[in-house]
Amino acid sequence: MKSRDSLIRLKRFQCEEKRRRVTQIEAMIAEFGRMAQELDREIASEEQKSGITDLNHFAYSTYARAARGRRDNLQQSVDELTTQLNEARSLYEEAAEEFAKAQSLEGREKGIERPIELARERRTSHLLGLRSA
Repeated sequence: MKSRDSLIRLKRFQCEEKRRRVTQIEAMIAEFGRMAQELDREIASEEQKSGITDLNHFAYSTYARAARGRRDNLQQSVDELTTQLNEARSLYEEAAEEFAKAQSLEGREKGIERPIELARERRTSHLLGLRSA
């Protein structure tokens, strides 16, 4: 009984850990996306100030060029995190399935144990009733 409870606690912990990882990656993707949008606004503002939008122009803003580089790095990180997110989601789904199996196994075993207990009780009370009669 204790080993079964321990197994269920372990599976629950593993499942929750995988869910936390998925949530963490989703939060990172959202944050990086927000940062990239902010950089896009800054780039547009800088280009508007200078009046030059051509990256190859010799007078293109150094700040806008650096901001584009940071934005591109963030987008690359988002792409990598999306791959990690897909993997983390599949690991979470596997852990959730294992947890559900452990719970259903416990339920099945408890379901089997209960009728056996009732039969024992009936048999015992029946035998006691026969002896007293």
